[in-house]
Amino acid sequence: MSTLAHKVQMDLIKAIDKDDLVLPTLPEVALNIRKAAENPEISVSHLSKVIGRDTALSARLIKVVNSPLLRALYEVTDLHTAITRLGVNYSSNLAIGLVMEQIFHARSQVVENKMRDVWRQSLEIAGICYTLCRRYTSLKPDQAALGGLVHQIGVLPILTYAEDHNELLFDPVSLNHVIESIHPRIGDKLLAVWEFPEMLLKLPGQYQDFTRDSKVIDYIDLVQIATLFCSQGSNAVAGLELSTLPAFKKLGVDADDQKFQDDLNAARGMFI
Repeated sequence: MSTLAHKVQMDLIKAIDKDDLVLPTLPEVALNIRKAAENPEISVSHLSKVIGRDTALSARLIKVVNSPLLRALYEVTDLHTAITRLGVNYSSNLAIGLVMEQIFHARSQVVENKMRDVWRQSLEIAGICYTLCRRYTSLKPDQAALGGLVHQIGVLPILTYAEDHNELLFDPVSLNHVIESIHPRIGDKLLAVWEFPEMLLKLPGQYQDFTRDSKVIDYIDLVQIATLFCSQGSNAVAGLELSTLPAFKKLGVDADDQKFQDDLNAARGMFI
C-alpha cells in the first residue's frame, strides 16, 4: 500500500470512529416515500402522489414495470398502474433505491465518472439480485434489489473526500486501494444512519466475504452471488468459481446451466 493510501485510510477511519466523516443524506423524496409507506393504510393513490412529485423517478418505475422480466400483457403507461402492479411496499423500496441516483453526483469530472461507474454497476447487481430472489428463493425481490443498489454506497463519502484532496484524486491506484479497503465499513455506517431495514444493515461489510456461510440464504448471499457473476474473469475474484460459494450452494442451481446464465445476463439490464 502506498504511503498516501495508508494516510488517507487512517484519516478516514479516524473520521468514521469520531462521527466526523461527512455522509450524504438520503434524498428528500426517499424520506417522504419511506414516511408514507410506514402507514399500513396507505393507498396506491397516496403513494402515487408522493412518488409522482419526482418525474424522473416516476418514469424509472414505469420503465421497470415494462422491463422484459416483469412485463404484463399490456404496456403500463402511468404511475398509478405501475404501483398497482408492483404493490405499495414493493414500489416504495424500489423507488427509495432508484432515487439514490440523485446523490451519485460530483463537482469534478474524474469523480463524476467514477460515481457513474459505481451506480451503473449497482443497477446491474440489483437486477440480478431481483431475478435470483424471485426465481430461486422465498425472500422479497424488492429488498434484494434495494440491497444491490446500496451494496457499494460506502464508496460515495470516499469520492467526496477525494474531491477535496487533489493528491488522492490524481493518484487512481491509491484512490482505488482506499475504496476497496474501507468502503464496506463506511457503507455499514451509512445504512445505519439512514435507518435501513435490519436485513440489509450489514450488507456492505459482508458481501465480499466469500467464505461466509449463513444458515439460510439471505440478501447478503444474493448480492455476493450477483457481484461474483458480474466480475467473473476479473482480477478481483481470480480463481473463484460461483459453484464453490457457500452462498451459491444454498441457491440450489446448476452454475453451468445455460438458461440460468442467460437469465442472469438478461437481468443485468433490468434497471438500466
